Amino acid sequence: MSTPLSTAPPGFGQLPRAARLADQLYEQIVAQIIDGTLPEGERLPSEAKLCELYGVSRPVVREAIFRLQADGLVHTRHGAGTYVAKRPRDEFLRLAPIGGMADLMRCYELRIALEGEAAALAALRQQPESMARIDDALMALDNAVASHEIGVEADHLFHVAIACATQNELFIQSLDALSAHIFAGMHVARSLSLAAPDPARLQAVQAEHRAIAGAIRAHDAEAARQAMRAHIDNARSRILASV
Repeated sequence: MSTPLSTAPPGFGQLPRAARLADQLYEQIVAQIIDGTLPEGERLPSEAKLCELYGVSRPVVREAIFRLQADGLVHTRHGAGTYVAKRPRDEFLRLAPIGGMADLMRCYELRIALEGEAAALAALRQQPESMARIDDALMALDNAVASHEIGVEADHLFHVAIACATQNELFIQSLDALSAHIFAGMHVARSLSLAAPDPARLQAVQAEHRAIAGAIRAHDAEAARQAMRAHIDNARSRILASV
């Protein structure tokens, strides 16, 4: 029997059934970590208790916990339970798409694999015209950083230019199919970096872009692959960073 909503502890309650339950539970736990209901170091309720609080099955709870672990927000101690590992900044909840937070983070996982290979192929196949397009996007990003702008469109054009340099239409189509998630992720990541206490954070992001472009320009496929994978993984980590 599920705990009635009226008697659930503050911050907990049965989930609406419109979207994937595991994603909804993931978002609710993230929100509770950010608002302090579940502070850093706090042990999450047991699987059985989460099932009771939210009126969901154990597989739903386990999938949500797996996503939280994959994103580095919680860690599990064998035989001791699952604990909050870090608290993302308050701005994350304001910027992240409601109902799409889990999808946004999954998209980053896919992009690491997809765009890493795109960068490697671009390094092998780039021509003067396609390299010029990458450099133009890189310059637009430099201008956005210098002007303290978010620069999402320039960032997206940079990644699309690399996909075009592969001379494989399927890479371009794949980015187009993911464009809504990619735009959302870039908006969150770049907005958080722009608002970060450390003004060097956006400069670090831009240094990653320059490393990718430099490896492609040098026709170094492995360096381009690793630079792109590191960049997207770093962006994923920066979104959920506590500072």
